[in-house]
Amino acid sequence: MRGIRGATYIRRVTELDELRVEIDGRAADADALALIEHRAWGHFTAMQVRDGRTRGLDLHLDRLQTANLAVYGTELDGTLIRDRIRHALDGVRDASVRVYGYWGGVIVTVRRPEVMPSRPHAMGSQHFQRPLAGLKHPGSAAAQGYFLDRALATGFDEALLVGTEGTIAEGAITNVGFWRAGSIVWPAAPALPGITMLVLRREFAAQGVAQGRASIRLADLPGYDGMFLCNSRGWAPVNRVDDAPVPVPTAMTAAIARAYDAAPWDAI
Repeated sequence: MRGIRGATYIRRVTELDELRVEIDGRAADADALALIEHRAWGHFTAMQVRDGRTRGLDLHLDRLQTANLAVYGTELDGTLIRDRIRHALDGVRDASVRVYGYWGGVIVTVRRPEVMPSRPHAMGSQHFQRPLAGLKHPGSAAAQGYFLDRALATGFDEALLVGTEGTIAEGAITNVGFWRAGSIVWPAAPALPGITMLVLRREFAAQGVAQGRASIRLADLPGYDGMFLCNSRGWAPVNRVDDAPVPVPTAMTAAIARAYDAAPWDAI
């Protein structure tokens, strides 16, 4: 079943059939919903909630607090954010949740839960780098969606965003990582530090998996043993970039699975 902007993500059906939106703990009216749909303001974080828990809650809270300070010059209270999420969930145990920081407080959206297919994904390169890449903000959503749609229209599962010299940064809605000689290599390029990427980095470190950063161009891909992508919905190996096949080593997928499965679920 197709998800946001046609991306091939599987949706798990639950009792939550429609979008639920709360602004500062109150149901959003039509004007507020229209504002959210335009997505031209603020900052946000996205998480998958299962049984009232999510991975990397501390990282989500830190992202919101840091971004709100950068965008609006004010701090957000972590306890308040958790209260707002619980209130918006209203007993729903499994959901896709977004928390937006805006000039007046906090907006929470609740949708049906989603999970990324574990099958290998193909990525089509697109020359674009997000402005203010370190912030998860809606301002570049139209451009990201445009390049994602271009990749999807030509048979790929996700767009791979690269600079003018072919330097790999991230996916349109994912982070990417590489595998070489038993180590994880993250791109050294402007990109959003995604929560799942940060969770994986933390677990890799705990399990003694070597990690590093490097400038990686499309032309460098043959020098790597594997590649993967990740976002709030999960992770998957990459088996093709443009017309070039990418190996999917068992050692890489096993290391990622161990790290991801070891990440604790934090009570909201």
